[in-house]
Amino acid sequence: METHGVPLTPEQAHAALADTAHIRASTAALSATPWPNWFFVTLTLYVAALPISYGGVMADSDWLLPRPAWMAVLLTSTAVYAALFAVAARAWRNATGVALRFDVLPKRATVPLAVGLPVLLVGAALAFRVTGRPVWLIAASLIGAAVSVGFHLAFVRLHRKTP
Repeated sequence: METHGVPLTPEQAHAALADTAHIRASTAALSATPWPNWFFVTLTLYVAALPISYGGVMADSDWLLPRPAWMAVLLTSTAVYAALFAVAARAWRNATGVALRFDVLPKRATVPLAVGLPVLLVGAALAFRVTGRPVWLIAASLIGAAVSVGFHLAFVRLHRKTP
């Protein structure tokens, strides 16, 4: 390695490589930082509302609201969530210079979440349809909210470990 045409000593080269590794680790941790708090609350509420909305859409007959109303609630909440996600991601990128990323998180946590949460949310609606018991929806709502809080806390913990 050279700087300004002058070769680096082995110690200087090792220091430069260590600085590069530190910058990469800091960038990875920073890009995995928690959502803004307002979006964390939005995400948690959205995840908690999904099983109830799916249950209303999938119920055998009208349950609390007519089926078209449940569909409108589901589609509207999803559209609002997507818009707020875009705002949160843009605000985070503007504040930190890095995009929100999931690829820096441990696969042992993100893969079960990516598979398990949809199964939980849709499975509870199916169980509700079969049994007619809303306890499935309530349980899925509470579990989904707990998972959202747990992941937020994991993000916070990961960020605090930034070298």
